[in-house]
Amino acid sequence: MKLIVGLGNPGKTYAHNRHNVGFRCLNYFARLHSIRFDHRQCRARVGIGEVRGERLLLAKPGTFVNLSGNSVACLIHKYNIPLNDLLIIYDDLDLPLGKIRLRQSGSSGGHKGMNSIISALGSKNFPRIRVGIGRPQGENQSIKEDAIVNYVLSDFSPQEEAIIKSVIARVAEAIDYFLAQGIKTAMNKFN
Repeated sequence: MKLIVGLGNPGKTYAHNRHNVGFRCLNYFARLHSIRFDHRQCRARVGIGEVRGERLLLAKPGTFVNLSGNSVACLIHKYNIPLNDLLIIYDDLDLPLGKIRLRQSGSSGGHKGMNSIISALGSKNFPRIRVGIGRPQGENQSIKEDAIVNYVLSDFSPQEEAIIKSVIARVAEAIDYFLAQGIKTAMNKFN
């Protein structure tokens, strides 16, 4: 079984925030494959299904993004899933809006949700898809923490939303490719 986790904050207030792009990607993928999030386990909404002959567990942690690690670790242990069969989908400030990057492993890059997951798993060796949300306009790399928080908790503009909708479909394609071909081949195709 493979575990695919989208990161986001629970509740309607946050539904279209930049920080919730992981949830949105996973929701889209689940709809494509008729998988419903109809269970609650390990403080997450989960759906179980099969895609391309692979049994899948899709999960959206019910905690805030920055506390996602315990939920992910609980699911990994409950289902005895090897880390190379885990895939995390999350927003990335350091990628331009609309770009995606697949990685086989790596640091959190400062993303607090990924920090939480790496800490809870005791490893950074698991695949992930980073979805570019860009940085606030007119700001440089030394942006203040509260400005970053306000930015990731804001909704996309209508122009940005059009870009994100096409990116969400591309992420679903990348997940399918990951399932069929593995992370290295998917990286070569989508990076």
